[in-house]
Amino acid sequence: VQLQASGGGLVQPGGSLRLSCAASGKIFDIHHMGWYRQAPGKQRELVAGVDRGGSTNYADSVKGRFTISRDNAKKTVYLQMNSLKPEDTAVYTCNAEVLPVPWSSLQIYWGQGTQVTVSS
Repeated sequence: VQLQASGGGLVQPGGSLRLSCAASGKIFDIHHMGWYRQAPGKQRELVAGVDRGGSTNYADSVKGRFTISRDNAKKTVYLQMNSLKPEDTAVYTCNAEVLPVPWSSLQIYWGQGTQVTVSS
C-alpha cells in the first residue's frame, strides 16, 4: 500500500492550499484517514482526521480554517487549508488505517511529507 501526497508549496499569509493524498495497492477498505504536521523543533501533531462515514475532528488551531474530506471511491483524502498563517508552516503527512483483505487486522500506512510554507 502506498500513500501519495501532493499539493504543498509556498503561499502568502491569508492564502489557501489544497493537499491531496491518494492510496493505492492491496486495499479492501480504508477506515480512518488523517493529516499530521511537524514544524521544525516541534513534535508531530494531528491536524485533522476523517472516518469512513465522514465524521471529522480538527486540532483547535485549525478549526474554522481547514477542512478535511475524503472520496472513498478514489481512496483519497483532501485537506483544504484557508486563511493560512506563518505558524501553519510545516511538513504535512497523511496516514490511513487500511484493511488489506476482509477479516484482516487494520494496518497503518503513512505517505511522504509535503512541505507547506506560509511566508510573505
